[in-house]
This record gives sequence, C-alpha cells and structure tokens, in this order.
Amino acid sequence: MERIASFSVDHTRLGRGMYVSRVDGDVVTYDVRMKTPNGGDYLANGALHTIEHLFATYARNSQYAHGVIYVGPMGCRTGFYLLTRGLTHEEAIALCRESFAFIASFEGEIPGATAPECGNYLEHDLAGARAEAAAMIPVLVDWTPDRLAYEAFLD
Repeated sequence: MERIASFSVDHTRLGRGMYVSRVDGDVVTYDVRMKTPNGGDYLANGALHTIEHLFATYARNSQYAHGVIYVGPMGCRTGFYLLTRGLTHEEAIALCRESFAFIASFEGEIPGATAPECGNYLEHDLAGARAEAAAMIPVLVDWTPDRLAYEAFLD
C-alpha cells in the first residue's frame, strides 16, 4: 500500500499550530495541532470529547457554517481535523480562533451530551476542554496563511 501523506510529516519536528494537511479538489483539510506530537502531553479523552462537541457546534453555527464539512479529533489525541469548502485560509484561521475562544469561555450544558445524542455521553470534561482551548488561543493569535504549510516538516 502507498504511504499516506500525513505519515510523511516528520512529527518529531511538528509543533502546535494550524496547517494545511491536504487539498482534495475544493476540500481543504486543516491539521489543528493542539499538542506537540510525541511530547508526552496529550488531550485527555474527556476534554477531547467535549472540545469535539463544542468545536463542531460552534463551527456549524458560525458565520463560516456554509464552508464547514467536518470537525473531528485525531486518534493520537494531539488535535483536530477541520475540513472546509469555500473558505479562505484567513477565514479558516479566524474560525479556529473564534472556536477556541468560544470553548474557553463556555458555560452550561454541553451540546449533544445526552444518551440519545451521543455514543459516550458520560465521558466529558468541560473544565479540561476550557483549559485546553484557552492554551490554544495564544498559539493562533498571530497565525497567518503563510504559516499553514507542512513543507518544513516533510521527511
């Protein structure tokens, strides 16, 4: 089998931030890297799950909702994938900034966190999600489209 593109990124050099993982026609997949790969510090399952619910809910209700295809966690628990169509890189970065600000300040019931709505509704951690989102805000504050490239990290 062919080696997939994401395995060609040198994860020992990849840092926290936001990158273009791939472009398939008009669909852009962003790697929203919240943790340094192989750094020993990963998103806890409860926080990861809550971020997923809040990130997806915010993104699909934001001014960029028309361009959001998918928001989902990475299996390695170091971040999320954001798939978009029709958004500029600037808009995708703005969406991530706004999403993390929303999560960092969120209070109340987690959307979609009941047994009928979620396959693992008991495993949520709002405090953990808020802390992880807050830690990501300064990472993206000055992020620009020229910093989205993976090229520096390809092996």
